[in-house]
Amino acid sequence: MKSTTRKVLGALVAAATALSLAACGTTSDTPTTGQSTADTATGAATAPTAITVRGCTPQNPLIPTNTNEVCGGNVLDASGAKLIHYNADNAAPELDIAESIESPDAINWTVKLLKGFKFQDGTEVKAKNFVDAWNWGAYGPNGQQNSYFFEMIVGFDDVQCTDAECAAAPKAETMSGLAIVDDYTFTIETISPTSNLKVRLGYTAFEPQPDAFFGNQDNWGKTGGILPIAAGPYKIVANTDTEIVLEKFADYSGKFPGSVDKVTFKVYNDTSTAYQDVVSNNLDLTDVIPTEFLVGDVYKADLSNRWGVKDTGVFQALTFAPATTDPGLADIRVRQAISMAVDRSEITDVVFNNARIPATGWVSPVVDGYKADQCTNCVFDPAKAKDLLAEAGGYPGTLELWVNGDGGHDTWANAVCNQIKNNLGLDCVVQATPDFKTLRDKINKRELKGLYRAGWQMDYPSIENFLAPIYLTGASSNDSDYSNAQFDTLLHQAAEATDEATANKLYQQAEALLNTDMPTMPLWYQQSQFGWSNKIKSVKMTPFSTFDFGSVVLN
Repeated sequence: MKSTTRKVLGALVAAATALSLAACGTTSDTPTTGQSTADTATGAATAPTAITVRGCTPQNPLIPTNTNEVCGGNVLDASGAKLIHYNADNAAPELDIAESIESPDAINWTVKLLKGFKFQDGTEVKAKNFVDAWNWGAYGPNGQQNSYFFEMIVGFDDVQCTDAECAAAPKAETMSGLAIVDDYTFTIETISPTSNLKVRLGYTAFEPQPDAFFGNQDNWGKTGGILPIAAGPYKIVANTDTEIVLEKFADYSGKFPGSVDKVTFKVYNDTSTAYQDVVSNNLDLTDVIPTEFLVGDVYKADLSNRWGVKDTGVFQALTFAPATTDPGLADIRVRQAISMAVDRSEITDVVFNNARIPATGWVSPVVDGYKADQCTNCVFDPAKAKDLLAEAGGYPGTLELWVNGDGGHDTWANAVCNQIKNNLGLDCVVQATPDFKTLRDKINKRELKGLYRAGWQMDYPSIENFLAPIYLTGASSNDSDYSNAQFDTLLHQAAEATDEATANKLYQQAEALLNTDMPTMPLWYQQSQFGWSNKIKSVKMTPFSTFDFGSVVLN
C-alpha cells in the first residue's frame, strides 16, 4: 500500500500480464545497494531475533477486505497468506495456499488447497474460509472498501446495495459464482473471461478468514480490539497506536517463512524521525528516505553500506478534486494548464536528486504494456499553460495542494506549488493533514478542494492495475469521480482479450483518453530508496516497495 493507496480493480480484470523488473542500471533483479554482499539470505539468524520497521497509522481496522493502503497493508502482507504469493524478486505469482488453480476457459475456475495449512488459532484453512471471507467482503451492507475486487465473480451485483444508504437488503447474501466442492476444493465462475485471475489472487483482499472472524468482525483488527488471525508466517500479537508487533507463527507450514522471530512496526508521524533513527541504529528498517536526504546522495553517506534502491511499481500523481467539490477545476483547460505549469524534470533533479523519473503517462514502466509519452499535457510549457488558464477564465481563489503530514512530502509539494505560482500566477498553498489516515478519510468524503496526492503502489503486476481501480466509473479508488463510457468499454474489451498483445493495445487506447480528460496529473515514477541499521547484514525490498522478511540476515 508509500503514503500510497493499495486499491485494486474497479469492474473487471485484465488479460494476462508479465513483469520486467531489472534494477535500474543493472541486469539483476536484486536492488542496487550500498553494500557488496548480495541481497539474498544466506543463513538463518540466531534466535531469538527481533527487528523494528518504520510503520504508519492504518486507515481502518486490519481486515483484508477493508485495507487498501500501505500502513495497514504492509502489516497484513507480513502476517497473511493467500492462494498466491508474489515472488520477492520479480513479483511473479507463485502458488501459496493453493495446490492448483485451473480453468479450461478462463471463466470456470477450480481451486484446490494444500491440506494441513493452519490459521494462527490452530484451525485448518479450508475452502469455506475463502468462500465465506469473499462473500462477506463483497456483501454491500458490510461496507468493505475492497468489495469491488470481487466484481468479476458471477452474482456480485446481487449482493450489492440497491441504494446509496443500503436501506434495502441486497437480492442475495452470497455470490452464486462461488461454490464449495469439498473441504479443500472450491470453484469460481467469472462473468467473462478473466485470464489473469491467478495473478490477482495474491492481493490482500483475497485472504481467507478463520471461523472465529465471523460474529466478531465489529471488533476485529481494531486498535486495542481483537487481534487478527491469519495464516501467514507472522502472527500479530499487539496492535496499539504506537506499534504493531508480529511474532513468528510456530505452526506455519507454507513455503515463505520469515527469518527473524519478531517484527515490530513502529508508528512514525514523521519520516525524517524514522530516517534519523535508522542512521543512529535505533530503528532497523525504513522504506522511505525523506527527500531532503536524497539531494546530493546525503543518505548514502549517512547510511554507508546500509542503503538500497529498488525499481518498484510505485507511481505518484496529483488528483484533481471532482467538479462537484471544486467547480473551479471543472474546465479541462484549467487542469491542463496546471499540469503544463509543472517542470517535472527540474523537481526530480533538484528535489529528488534524480531518484524519481518524470512521468509521461499513467502506467508504471515496470509492467508489461507500458507506453511512453501518453501524457502530452505533462510536457512543461508555461506559455501554453498561461494561455489555457486565461481562456478558461482562471481559477478562483487559492489553489490548495493536499498531502499527508507523516509522509515527508513537504519539499516536493512546495516545489510544485511554487512552480504553479511562478508560471501561472495562481496563489497555491500546501495543506497537510496530520497523518495518512486523515487524508484518506477526507478524500473519501470528498471534503477537499484543489489537488491531493495520489500515490499508487501496484497490487499485482499488470497495466490494468494502474487504470481500472483508479479511473473506471464507480471504482473505489476513483477519487476524481472520473467517468468515460469509452474508457470503460475499452477496459472491458481488454479484460476479455484472449492474447496479451491485443489486451495491451486496448489498455493503451484507454490510457490515451486520460490525456484527453485529465482526471489526474502524473508526476513521476518511483524507485524506492531504503535503509537499515547496523544490526542487519542484508534485506530484500520487493517490487511492491515492501520488505521481504524472509530475506533478512542479521550481523
